[in-house]
Amino acid sequence: MTAAARRALTDWTFVAPILAAVILVLSWGKDLNYGVAAVVGAFLVAAVLAAVHHAEVVAERVGEPFGSLVLAVAVTVIEVALIVTLMVTGDENKTATLARDTVFAAVMITLNGIVGLSLLTAALRRRVATFNAEGSGGALATVATLATLSLVFPTFTTSEPGPRFSGSQLAFAAVASLGLYLLFVLVQTVRHRDDFLPVDADKNVIEGDLTETHGEAPSVRQAWRALVLLLVALIGVVGLAKVDSPAIEDGVKAAGFPHSAVGVVIALLVLLPETLAAVRSARRGRVQISLNLGYGSAMASIGLTIPVIALASIWLEGPLVLGLEPTQMVLLALSVVVGVLTVVPGRATLLQAGVHLALLSAFIFLALNP
Repeated sequence: MTAAARRALTDWTFVAPILAAVILVLSWGKDLNYGVAAVVGAFLVAAVLAAVHHAEVVAERVGEPFGSLVLAVAVTVIEVALIVTLMVTGDENKTATLARDTVFAAVMITLNGIVGLSLLTAALRRRVATFNAEGSGGALATVATLATLSLVFPTFTTSEPGPRFSGSQLAFAAVASLGLYLLFVLVQTVRHRDDFLPVDADKNVIEGDLTETHGEAPSVRQAWRALVLLLVALIGVVGLAKVDSPAIEDGVKAAGFPHSAVGVVIALLVLLPETLAAVRSARRGRVQISLNLGYGSAMASIGLTIPVIALASIWLEGPLVLGLEPTQMVLLALSVVVGVLTVVPGRATLLQAGVHLALLSAFIFLALNP
């Protein structure tokens, strides 16, 4: 065995994704008792931490804002696969609102959880969190438009009974969502790239890191290795979350919470890699990267999920409910208004962080106690 191979085997970030994938294969489709479910949960957490590490390696190689897209898109693609899998294999009565509940949970967690924790981390270290208002404002506007087109309009359309789209309406929402997301990616990575790079207190673009020196950028070989391990880790995260979902469902049922709370718990687990990566960027003073992750994840959750669900609905049986309930619409509207007031000045303090986290707490509380 070569020295490089020995180093790889002793590197937990290399071992954790592989072991998570092995555990996923061994546990897939089986009924787990609480002890085994706890072991699966431990490997899930290890895969999350490994995913954050490998995402940062890839981000250092490709640079920003491309690096922020890597984790957001990778997590969302696998999240979409998880939603479709659960819709195919689950009970129609329980899966009718699965896509809506999962996407809405992802939007609330990213808009308020990731953004709030990032602002809190940066404000505690530097008193004021500084970011680019132009890029963040455009991202938030895109999230608000996507959420309204896909999740709010179905509640008010009349072609189908209930908060549902007709076939043509769903097709329009899918095309519009995907097109708007691709347009944002073009603007973020090509046309106005500087608007999505971190800035200092004087609003000057920062290409490097504020507080840490990583030395030379990872080689192409290291970046490819990290990308492969990132994908393996994310597959492990989402797969193990699904494997653990029956135990989560039993716990939710035993606690007397509604079934929709399962989607919130799984969304929290799936978004852990992005949350940890965003907080670590905020600690280094790169708040804009944290906001890119938060808003980018929200956009990807809608812009990629809705088109795939629209295609899947061709062969999936049962209704597809996308329209939000009144309480959910109020939370979404309040989150957008607060987000606008946060990003417009280009700077935020502990107050803005606290408001976002209060909204996240309200969402979780009302999901458990509707």
